[in-house]
Amino acid sequence: MSERSALTRLTGNGNGECGEKDCPNVYRTATGSFVVQGDVSAAFTPPAGEGLVEIPEAVLREAFRALGW
Repeated sequence: MSERSALTRLTGNGNGECGEKDCPNVYRTATGSFVVQGDVSAAFTPPAGEGLVEIPEAVLREAFRALGW
């Protein structure tokens, strides 16, 4: 896994309800993939090596705006 400093933070930069706190966020990696930080979800059991997180819709919308989508 990448070091956090190597990720581009797309959300939680002071514009949302969490500000700059460590709450649900979306990050972009140098290779163009995404890392999502959120509350652990128990919706189903994912395969070994994977995890589920739950984030608010507003966080995804903020990430899309940051990417110009």
